[in-house]
Amino acid sequence: MRRTLAALARVASGLVATGLVAGLFVAALVAGAVVPAAAQGHEPGRFDFYVLSLSWSPTYCEDKGQKADNEPQCSRTRPYAFVVHGLWPQYERGFPQNCQRPAPYVPNPLVNSMLDVMPSRGLVIYEWKKHGTCSGLPPQAYFDIVRAARDKVAIPAEFTRLDDYRMVSPSEVEGAFRAANPGLSPDMFSVQCDRRRLTEVRICLSQDLAFRTCPDVDRRACRLSRMVMPPVRGGR
Repeated sequence: MRRTLAALARVASGLVATGLVAGLFVAALVAGAVVPAAAQGHEPGRFDFYVLSLSWSPTYCEDKGQKADNEPQCSRTRPYAFVVHGLWPQYERGFPQNCQRPAPYVPNPLVNSMLDVMPSRGLVIYEWKKHGTCSGLPPQAYFDIVRAARDKVAIPAEFTRLDDYRMVSPSEVEGAFRAANPGLSPDMFSVQCDRRRLTEVRICLSQDLAFRTCPDVDRRACRLSRMVMPPVRGGR
């Protein structure tokens, strides 16, 4: 980081000599000031497509262990299966993040309104700060499009409730999602896993929420031949 700031300072100093950059900018860099997100190329509203990340909630809850009992998402009275992890603006390669600092405030009623699909207040706020601010939308409009994206995708019937552990292959999960969503081809989404369990399904959508190809997302899919799907909380 220090090398980066020093290098930026040298560049800016040279530009100052030509009358193109104010000296105050150089002083801010040398003092260690954070470069605005837009200056790093992460300008709100400038991206190529969205990724809708659907998390397999039982994997998250199992990974949390005993701590899961204190989280609403993992309550045994609300057997969550696939939930929205986030809606992420993407470049064709890579993605922007934290595009506004500080991020605009999200009113409590709006946060609460999302808990049926994103069952954690902390998750809603975190996703807004990291990804939502890059959409170029105000909070209400961003979360409206999160819900619209979720409504666009049909969850396969066999994954709406799972009462016991199940072994599946990534291709089986992919096939189920393709069967439930006409027009969704293999190069438009990816199945994600950890060392042994299904973690997420990531689906690529255009800015008007049409399925679209995304080679960079597809190539990072799960490489396991078989993986575990833990049951929903209270399901076993």
